[in-house]
Amino acid sequence: MLLRRKNIGYLHYSKQYMKNSFFLFIGLLLATNISFGQTKETATLTLEFTITKHNKGKIFMGLFNSDETYMKKRYRSAKAEVIDNKAVITITNLETGTYAYSLFHDVNDNGKMDKNFIGIPKEPYGFSNNLKGRMGPPAFENAKFNFTGDLTLQISIK
Repeated sequence: MLLRRKNIGYLHYSKQYMKNSFFLFIGLLLATNISFGQTKETATLTLEFTITKHNKGKIFMGLFNSDETYMKKRYRSAKAEVIDNKAVITITNLETGTYAYSLFHDVNDNGKMDKNFIGIPKEPYGFSNNLKGRMGPPAFENAKFNFTGDLTLQISIK
């Protein structure tokens, strides 16, 4: 009788284990199928800079993907060294969507945008759509652009 109870307990445990394993497998299969079904298209964004005034330093760029995070939290960021009055920033595997970017030319290569005593930038800067800010950055609504596939932008920094 004791052996039977142990065997029954074992069988009960085995059936419950198989049942849980089956539901776990089905859940993982569904989750994988859902995530693969909702994969967004990605492409490459390339920014090619021509620098006319300062042939030194680095270009820093921040990419933003919403009005709520614009100029607060970068979605992606990159930097490139200025060589022969040119710099290139390439962002790969970027999901298609709406974006805006800000940039500045760190001429003295100190890793930050230098400003004067009242907060006006002393180094060249800019925003997408060739905008300049007045008393602050332009609105996301004005700076945004649609990224629908591989795109190369030519930017001149003076």
